[in-house]
Amino acid sequence: MPKPYPEEFREDVVRVARNRGPGVTVEQVAADFGVRAMTLWKWMRRADIDDGTKPGSTSEDNAELREARRRIKLLEQENEVLRRAAAYLSQAHLPKRIYPLVKELATGGIPVTVTCRVLKLARQPYYRWLERPVTDAEFEQATRANALFDAHREDPEFGYRFLADEARSAGSGMADRTAWRICRDNNWWSVFGKKRGRIKKAGPPVHDDLVRRDFTAMGPNRLWLTDITEHATSEGTLYLCAIKDVFSKRIVGYSIDTRMKSRLAVAALNNAVARRGHVDGCILHSDRGSQFRSRKFVRALDRHRIVGSIGRVGAAGDNAAMESFFSLLQKNVLDRRSWATREELRIAIVTWIERTYHRRRRQASLGRLTPVEFETVMTTPALQAA
Repeated sequence: MPKPYPEEFREDVVRVARNRGPGVTVEQVAADFGVRAMTLWKWMRRADIDDGTKPGSTSEDNAELREARRRIKLLEQENEVLRRAAAYLSQAHLPKRIYPLVKELATGGIPVTVTCRVLKLARQPYYRWLERPVTDAEFEQATRANALFDAHREDPEFGYRFLADEARSAGSGMADRTAWRICRDNNWWSVFGKKRGRIKKAGPPVHDDLVRRDFTAMGPNRLWLTDITEHATSEGTLYLCAIKDVFSKRIVGYSIDTRMKSRLAVAALNNAVARRGHVDGCILHSDRGSQFRSRKFVRALDRHRIVGSIGRVGAAGDNAAMESFFSLLQKNVLDRRSWATREELRIAIVTWIERTYHRRRRQASLGRLTPVEFETVMTTPALQAA
């Protein structure tokens, strides 16, 4: 079964189809974007329903229904946790250790996250207990950590001495030095204790530079490059995060947003994986921007089994192949005219990428073929399906 197209890609295709020029058919737009005409007609019908121009159940209604069902299931799980915990703790002959109950509920299908949130437990001590038998010292350590965590969550302004006082008043005795060590290991500090420098420097790299300016690949999905560009409109700035396959120079995924947050890079990565499929072991190279060093982006790389790579600070040549694409985009689209709205610029960007750059612009490094033609010629049928 083929993978579904990313939501952002479908919206962009519908925008282009709705704003097509005179004489341009829906079938031609579908061919430009590499989708079936019937599929595009379905997307446009769904967009009309969502806009209220046609009757039917909108995507928002369906999403609300799914969210309501998810919330009901979560409430049922939370009620089951409270019921089982009350029955477990009421048995006087059992030791008052809650972690076995968390494990038992997890076996029954209730996630550990839900159980720990309802019982106000930290998950880290539970997973340590699950890996090896818990000694009395380790259990005491977890109890102290829970007491400090509860105090820190209620009053983030407190330093470790105040947290120790709160923990002792809650019945978990410990020395100030012990409280400092636990807070240090878990990075629980007062919000007033952080030192702020005047000049914000680039953060440390989360990955090594695995590319070292060697922008070559022996096949698709071996080496990807990514970066973020921006352009001003009368409504405000529009940001584009694009991912380029070095093998065919094709833009395998992109995302466009009004904010340059980590979600922009994560959305572009998810769109690329959804369109390409087999990406295990692929290297994704970027600069040292905060979006590509964020925890959300690193977790997304791990989830898709993609290897991260980061260049040096202030070295534009470390990502020159991606910069060359943005230079083409700048000359062919962004600087051609002034843009009144973000919507207008967005349509122009996706149209140029999917119609012109992918399917009409021949490149000398590809043997005077377009990126789509090059992939068709140089890859096997199995890889073409990706």
